[in-house]
Amino acid sequence: MEATFQMILGGAKAKTAAIVVAAIVLVSCGGFSGEEERPLESFSAEELYQRAEFELENESNPEEAARFFGEVERLYPYSVWAPRALIMQAFSYHRDRDYEASRGAAQRFLTTYPADEDSAYAQYLLALSYYDQIDEVGRDQGLTFQALQSLRDVIEIYPESDYARSAILKFDLAFDHLAAKEMEIGRYYLKRGHYVAAINRFRVVVQDFQTTTQTPEALHRLVEGYLLLGLTDEAQTAGAILGYNFQSTVWYEDSFALLTGQGLAAEAAGDSWLRRIYRQVIRGEWL
Repeated sequence: MEATFQMILGGAKAKTAAIVVAAIVLVSCGGFSGEEERPLESFSAEELYQRAEFELENESNPEEAARFFGEVERLYPYSVWAPRALIMQAFSYHRDRDYEASRGAAQRFLTTYPADEDSAYAQYLLALSYYDQIDEVGRDQGLTFQALQSLRDVIEIYPESDYARSAILKFDLAFDHLAAKEMEIGRYYLKRGHYVAAINRFRVVVQDFQTTTQTPEALHRLVEGYLLLGLTDEAQTAGAILGYNFQSTVWYEDSFALLTGQGLAAEAAGDSWLRRIYRQVIRGEWL
């Protein structure tokens, strides 16, 4: 996030460079001390922007920075400083972990200045307002779905931007997060003997989250679950897929031991949904 902020400030924008220089001069002269009683209406748009940057970078006070950036937009809505202040307000709110306010400011920027050169960053900030709230696996996944959709918007609308590359990485992590949730529920059911319910969860991972890091374990748990139900064809086929794609993992070793322990081999058998996936694997259409 800090690197992104530096990218914005250092984006070869003459107006931003001038602001930074002005802020440095102000800091060296004692910053903005003594101006607390000055009416905001007496500040120019540039002065308000400088004050906001001072609060953000020198006072580490993003909440106050957001307030001053907001005043630029309120008092000088048609100035050249207004768009820049609005995107920086969204950033300041995000740094302050006020994600709802950050999202609101970012969305307002996209609505008001859709063609601005900072629109890609506004879209990215909007996505981060969801992504950075993704909690541990055990929590509700609604925010994860919203993060995925918002990250996809960054990738699809601004594919050539630096933010798209970062969004792709975060999308993969959020996608893995959803798969981990399915695995957690599946393990819960498996442990309590609800084998069909567990298998349904592991099936979702194998079918819908194939590219995540959860897939090897999901296949192993399918071997476990199907063996416990006495469905050996499905167990063998799950083991075959696991061996084809993840033979070097501990999950394959465990599945191999389970299968051979019952005189079975990790090979495709029967005509279940797993057999269809196995055919895709052999044709190179899966993973």
